[in-house]
Amino acid sequence: MPYLKARDGTDIYVKDWGEGRPVILLHGWPLSSDMWDAQMMALAEAGFRAIAYDRRGFGRSGQPWSGYDYDTLADDLADVLEATGAQDAAVFGFSMGGGEVARYMSRHDGRGVVAAGLIASVVPYMAKTPDNPDGTEQSVFDQITQGLKDDRAHFLRHTFFKQFFGVGYISSPVSEEILDWATSVAMQAGLKPTLACAESFSQTDFRPDLAAFRVPTLVIHGTADQTVPIDAAGRAAAAGIAQSQLVEYDGAPHGLNVTHSDRLTSDILTFLGR
Repeated sequence: MPYLKARDGTDIYVKDWGEGRPVILLHGWPLSSDMWDAQMMALAEAGFRAIAYDRRGFGRSGQPWSGYDYDTLADDLADVLEATGAQDAAVFGFSMGGGEVARYMSRHDGRGVVAAGLIASVVPYMAKTPDNPDGTEQSVFDQITQGLKDDRAHFLRHTFFKQFFGVGYISSPVSEEILDWATSVAMQAGLKPTLACAESFSQTDFRPDLAAFRVPTLVIHGTADQTVPIDAAGRAAAAGIAQSQLVEYDGAPHGLNVTHSDRLTSDILTFLGR
């Protein structure tokens, strides 16, 4: 079942590996479900059923004109859970994907979910406002939008993904090939969904959704994350979720799924084995 239909008819590409208790993995912006391959293999080999899908507008999924708000994206997650028959699932969201987990928990009352994970997630609120002083200035989001419109491939390859993976002037935790791969995956997405989702994750306030987390929740965040800084994200999310466990990766950038892949896999498996 490589494709399923969302309730509005959008084609959603799904990867379904292994057998056992289901673990749903939601990818970050602007990548695809392929970012989870290392974790999916480990989960499947450990006796879990690993399910990941390309967000609408990204990867191999359909690219409709609309539907990039978090209510619709949470409905897509609900449709994936129903179509795959996943029950008693653990649901992990990376970066933008954390917002889909949060909105699903509130909008769909966490139906079928027994554990959750927020990995380098945008939850609870990225924007800097008077009541969210640790958030990110609007000018940063404006620069991302302009970079995408001016020369998307160049911006992603030479600006965004270098920050994403913590690449510096002298050293880099990832290869040039990883930067090339990430750019190629990101360029599979449509420009409209790329821009629309950037607006959604930067402007959506998930603080009201936190009370809907009524299951054990693993929160993992890098202390050197420049893309989604930890104070307004991982630390704030953990403070607002009753049954949360915060694990900080000292010195890790946003793309810790690559730079700290083995540790992330181990922490996820340990959490699921509780």
